[in-house]
Amino acid sequence: MIQRTVGQLATMMKVENDVTKYKGQSIQGIAFDTRMLKEGNLFVPLKSEKADGHQHVETAIAKGAGAVLWQKDMPYPPEGTPVLMVEDTYTALQELAHAYRKQMPVKVVGITGSNGKTTTKDIAAAVFSQKYRVHKTEGNFNNHIGLPYTLLHMAEDTEVAILEMGMSNKGEISLLSKIAEPDVAIITNIGEAHLQDLGSREAISEAKLEIVDGLTANGLLIIPGEEPLLQNKIGQLSNVRVQTFGETPNNTIHPENIKADEMGCEFTVEDDQFFLPIAGIHNVMNALAVISAAKELAISSDLINTGLKLVALSNMRMEWHDGIKGTKILNDAYNASPTSMRAVLSMFATMGDSHNRVVVLGDMLELGEQEQDYHIQIGNELNPQSIKYVFTYGKLGKYIAEGARKHFPQDRVFDFTEKNELIKKLTEKINGKEYILFKASRGAKLEEVIESIVK
Repeated sequence: MIQRTVGQLATMMKVENDVTKYKGQSIQGIAFDTRMLKEGNLFVPLKSEKADGHQHVETAIAKGAGAVLWQKDMPYPPEGTPVLMVEDTYTALQELAHAYRKQMPVKVVGITGSNGKTTTKDIAAAVFSQKYRVHKTEGNFNNHIGLPYTLLHMAEDTEVAILEMGMSNKGEISLLSKIAEPDVAIITNIGEAHLQDLGSREAISEAKLEIVDGLTANGLLIIPGEEPLLQNKIGQLSNVRVQTFGETPNNTIHPENIKADEMGCEFTVEDDQFFLPIAGIHNVMNALAVISAAKELAISSDLINTGLKLVALSNMRMEWHDGIKGTKILNDAYNASPTSMRAVLSMFATMGDSHNRVVVLGDMLELGEQEQDYHIQIGNELNPQSIKYVFTYGKLGKYIAEGARKHFPQDRVFDFTEKNELIKKLTEKINGKEYILFKASRGAKLEEVIESIVK
């Protein structure tokens, strides 16, 4: 993590007060939450509509904060401790992270996309760590606060930083890219997430392409080659190299000889054989993006394959569990959009047999005015020949059931707004040996259902 003197910190941010008295004092690490603060940290009070971190500065000092940022429009800054006065604490945090990144001889891989960001990050971390000292985004620290925090907790000897970049609106990826200055930028896909805020997939593609705004000179952009919304725009980019990944030979990199089951996917790329211990062709696409990035940073195919075999995904992403009555449970309920829902359903259709597949699907959030239609479409696409039962949960999930009932027997589709009722019916209907898929947006909290049927 960052370790600098107060004087050095002052030069890395636009500090407006005189810190000469404390300039030699050493500061290690930063915290914006007193519950996470460690002795010697720089405390960064952040102000929002709901809370003001300046109210917790005294607590931070009492817990051993080495210095504090202070927004200059706030009265009564503390006395007797190093105070770094700034125009805006958010901006100062971002300036500090950018300056720290610039001081480090580190290669940065930035990852964005509507779906698959975290999975791709996890795959990249496993692969790149075979050759380099790697630092990666933890949890969902992928926004205007989390990304700077991630950078500032990077060890001084880090060789590759793998940073996830999330967004809700236009301009946010641009900001993150300019802070991180990636050498390699990956866009996993363009889906429907954030339609509520951006209005169209075209607007989403434009927002995701902002990742090039901070790309280093002659940096590499890696994109899905079968996404026309991106293909139509890359010709307008300058000083950016572009590589594509996808299922067809038209791409810079594509897979061949794919063999997939619930244990993972085996495939070849240019005669090199790889194995990814994650099910689903959509995850092969994520792996292809990582392979391109790894080759850009001179990682051999042997090391790439070693890393792929060691991939461990973050919680609630393609997690397998043993369930009651001998069932196999696939928990992919961290997030959902129509694109990711279709991808996992396509993969799930290859597992077990049609008499043993059960799906539990919930709300897909942030889809805007057409949210009901998107849910009905998913239900319409469910195949009664390959799925035994359809269970849905939530106010929007019921529209998946509505779509499914158009072609499923009525006694094979169930919708619920109460988890206890869902658990009761699910437990009643399964008789053993079923494969059960759980998929929904994070807000549905389907893990509460999963916990009740896991051994």
